[in-house]
Amino acid sequence: MKSEKPSKLRDLKPGEIETRLADAREEMMKLRFQQVTGQLSDSSRLRTLRRNVARMQTILREQAVAEVGKGEA
Repeated sequence: MKSEKPSKLRDLKPGEIETRLADAREEMMKLRFQQVTGQLSDSSRLRTLRRNVARMQTILREQAVAEVGKGEA
């Protein structure tokens, strides 16, 4: 999984982003186990996943704040 562009993530619905987020977290957990057991060959993958997770969380938070802002106006 390459780094996902924020613009493409913003086009997705929140449910789709949450699904991708759950998949990324699961993959990150598996990679951590591989790292601990010495089976991980590409350690940069963990960094990429961690950043993707943060990116998705940020976009979900932005969307939530935007929804609250619409309700107040």
